[in-house]
Amino acid sequence: MIAADTNVLVRLLVEDDEKEAAAVRELVAAAKEHQEPVLVTAPVLCELEWVLESAYDASRKDIAKAVQAFLDDAVFVVDGRDAVVEALAHYRETAADFSDCLIVATARRAGARTIATFDRRLRRVPGCTVLRPQAKRGRR
Repeated sequence: MIAADTNVLVRLLVEDDEKEAAAVRELVAAAKEHQEPVLVTAPVLCELEWVLESAYDASRKDIAKAVQAFLDDAVFVVDGRDAVVEALAHYRETAADFSDCLIVATARRAGARTIATFDRRLRRVPGCTVLRPQAKRGRR
């Protein structure tokens, strides 16, 4: 098995450096030929969202499409696949970041009854409890 770092997946998706993109395409082709899986970990997917959004101004739709492409391509083994699939569904349905949705899905699969957060964008994600800070009381 080969594990792919975020920059490898970015090169594959955006092809902004032709030499690096070609090297990644060659790596993936060789992996397919030798039936050797390419591992994509959860932290890599979280970084991928951040890089695509911040450096390449990718839309939520583009990010969801990229994550889905790795889920759909048999050469890629997505670590925590079920949590990633769940997170992707919530990401598509809410305003929450993919990485936050993945945190929620991973916690739920680990047995968490609820996920406590202050992030109001997670209010529509099942299993989240959005905390409200208590108002400070004046001194007497």
